[in-house]
Amino acid sequence: MDRRSFLKTSAFGGTAAAATTLAAPAYAQGKRTLTMVQSWPRGFAVLDDAASYMEKMVADMSDGTLTIDKKAPGELVGALEVFDAVSSGQADMYHSADYYFIGQHPAYAYFTAVPFGGTAQELTNWYYHGGGEQLHDELGQIFNLKGLLAGNSGSQSGGWFRKEINSADDFNGLKFRMPGLGGKVLGKLGASVQNIPGGELYQALSSGALDGLEWVGPMADERAGFQEVAKIYYAAGFHEPGSGLASSVNLDVWNDLSGQHQAILRNASMATTHIQLSETLSNNGAALARLQAQGVKVLQFSDDVWDAFGAASAEVMDENMGDSLFADVRASFEASMAASSSWINKSDGYYVSQRNRVLGG
Repeated sequence: MDRRSFLKTSAFGGTAAAATTLAAPAYAQGKRTLTMVQSWPRGFAVLDDAASYMEKMVADMSDGTLTIDKKAPGELVGALEVFDAVSSGQADMYHSADYYFIGQHPAYAYFTAVPFGGTAQELTNWYYHGGGEQLHDELGQIFNLKGLLAGNSGSQSGGWFRKEINSADDFNGLKFRMPGLGGKVLGKLGASVQNIPGGELYQALSSGALDGLEWVGPMADERAGFQEVAKIYYAAGFHEPGSGLASSVNLDVWNDLSGQHQAILRNASMATTHIQLSETLSNNGAALARLQAQGVKVLQFSDDVWDAFGAASAEVMDENMGDSLFADVRASFEASMAASSSWINKSDGYYVSQRNRVLGG
């Protein structure tokens, strides 16, 4: 697929291609500003935190010669239109979750999370040391994008529900929000799956348009206020064991940047990943305790439900294997994950189990 074909066939391509592109990048005394469209409202916990951190890091690291002008959903394009806006040149870069764009190519799921995939550490191991970044770039060539991994919210929760899930049959007919390939899995179980932007989720859950949803984790979920309209919370989910975010750049813009500014963007994105993950993991425990104090019942899915997730996940992943690039990305990711886990299970994993046993944690 070439870029012209993409713009003709993309779900959003007609809008993006027809939109008026931005004027030539602004230069003033050697300074440059990049317009960054994002999928999160301003002030959104964890996600806008990451975008704001990257904005600040780029300005600080460049001593103000490279700056980012953030645009929240609706200020330039909609939350789920950021990919096409950057691909077509309407904006310079985006901050989003690449699994929102599996309609453009299913392999984009791997640069956020896939069902039963890697943890946050395993994702970054693959991205920086197992060929993931190069595959992100190969995928980006189709869409005129330079991929950057810029955030990770860690293992995401199983989600918010109005009733307990006692068997996989309870998903049948459930109106549930879950993006990416995880949403395809719930569809296999009979759920009516929707991909609704984060800024619209509270209203959708409170109005009954949704029966349940997954968002991020206790810190972000508490700030979103979901505990006010649902009281059943499943702590662990199968769908996003380590959710990466992306801040990809229009490839023409990227190639026009100096080597120094390219390095600043790449290193700021890596710093953003580290900061966001530590922010989330350091705050989730206390946030979960506060949710429970407000009457939220915290549960785990039964083994039978996990088995159903696993069977449906295998079907979804295999359905995409006819695409050679998806197959290459999957093979690379799974090889890296196996190599990482063989040591992690024997070291960190074993240590934590022993620490909890000895200290009673």
